[in-house]
Amino acid sequence: MRRCAVTRERLPKELMIRFVIGPDRAVVPDLAARLPGRGIWLSARGDVIETACTRGAFAKAARGPVAVPPDLRSGLQAALSRRFVDHLGLARRAGQAVSGFAKAREWLSSGRAVLVVQAEDGSADERQRFVGGWDGPVVAPLDGERLGAVFGRERAVHVAVAAGRLAETLRHEAGRLAGLAEGISGHGPGSAPKADVPKVARDAARRQITVSPPGAAGRNDVQDAGG
Repeated sequence: MRRCAVTRERLPKELMIRFVIGPDRAVVPDLAARLPGRGIWLSARGDVIETACTRGAFAKAARGPVAVPPDLRSGLQAALSRRFVDHLGLARRAGQAVSGFAKAREWLSSGRAVLVVQAEDGSADERQRFVGGWDGPVVAPLDGERLGAVFGRERAVHVAVAAGRLAETLRHEAGRLAGLAEGISGHGPGSAPKADVPKVARDAARRQITVSPPGAAGRNDVQDAGG
């Protein structure tokens, strides 16, 4: 659990984004949460990122002036999309992901699939028909062209992912992407014809949040435990 530097909420790391301050005092996103240095954590939500940029949250947490990229939110979305593509590619090469209506549906029917990834621009009726009768998580962070490119196809709408760490990582990254899209009128990647499971996870986590009263936060609220 980490505390958000803007909302003061405590959330699982998978629902947040870590930042560090570089030697040049630039704000650097640490999407894998592995860079050295003092971590500044923010909830993976578009409104929180915008607030941090406009109200000096980074400078306050870093206790000094910092340089914030003017396109931080869009840059985060692009970087998270690349991470999702990279991990989906790893799942494909490991034999843990298949695309195509028939093959992916077979994985659903046999119980092998634990996650469905669908093209965000796919037909809503077709997407719903594919997942009919299946109660697992469905995410849709990419369009059909980008999804198809992972599988060497011109376009893909349905992907099934088998159980494992890669499936969990894909769920988390899709959830962070969906959170960053909050506040964009009329659209949000990660939307799906079924309930978006990463959003459900965020809501469940928030029911366990401890909010600090005004003035109660200490110096280490935004610091990484153990660096």
